[in-house]
Amino acid sequence: MNKIVKSVDYDYIAMKKAIDAMCCRNSVLQQFTIGKSCAGRDITALKIDSGTEYVLFTAAFHGSEHITSNILLLFLEEFIYAYTHNRSLAGINVRKALGNRGIIFVPRVNPDGCEISIHGALGCGKEAGNIYKMCKGDFTHWNANLRGVDINHNFDAGWQELHNLERKSGILGPAPTRFGGEKPHSEPETVALVNLCKEYNIHHALALHSQGEVIYWNYNGYETETAKRMAEIMAATSGYALDVPIKLATGGGFKDWFIAHYLRPAFTVEVGSGRNPLPITDAVKIYGDIREMLTISAIM
Repeated sequence: MNKIVKSVDYDYIAMKKAIDAMCCRNSVLQQFTIGKSCAGRDITALKIDSGTEYVLFTAAFHGSEHITSNILLLFLEEFIYAYTHNRSLAGINVRKALGNRGIIFVPRVNPDGCEISIHGALGCGKEAGNIYKMCKGDFTHWNANLRGVDINHNFDAGWQELHNLERKSGILGPAPTRFGGEKPHSEPETVALVNLCKEYNIHHALALHSQGEVIYWNYNGYETETAKRMAEIMAATSGYALDVPIKLATGGGFKDWFIAHYLRPAFTVEVGSGRNPLPITDAVKIYGDIREMLTISAIM
């Protein structure tokens, strides 16, 4: 297979070109827009439509974690090849294993944040001055959206408790990271995912973040024994540890909202190790480490 996805820092334009190329090559892959970012950039989803329920894979909630988009696209490219050619991936014939299930991929939840991390002031548009002040010139480690709201603190799951913790930690307003907004679901990126989950019957969901090589699977007692078993399989096939978030990592996240709202399994997978942003050259190795886990996650 002549691979389309490369080990490069995909900005918004380059990623759209890669996605368009994959869709041109694979007619079974459907591209659609689930919403627009603060700056008006498309939040793109890709769908393999096989039935009445779906598994949802998401990535790049945080700007400095844009490597997760590459990792998810690497998986999508191999998965769709195996699916269309009736071949195996990680030892699994995915076409047969999927049965009446479809898959939805959202490779970049926060396109504005990724542009800021990759391109600095050039990725900020008219907000360059405000963002420069917020991050003190350190654009590379920017995680929030264009308005300085951390998307993974903005979901309506323990949001008020998390907001109180943010304030106690000195996070009082828009910031490079960990400010959850003035109210839950205040950001268009958050609303886009919420509406996607309302429109489709999502069996379970995964959110790729970096870094730490851990899997978070529970939230506030809402999780089920099925979710625990699934998490144990994911850990066994990736070598990642199961973990429990603490302090400012508790509540407000997509995983938390999905679990609490739907009472179905959802997982945050912290890929790779090091300091964000991880070197883009790590993407292929990280993907290799979790290829089996991602494949099994699609069919569990």
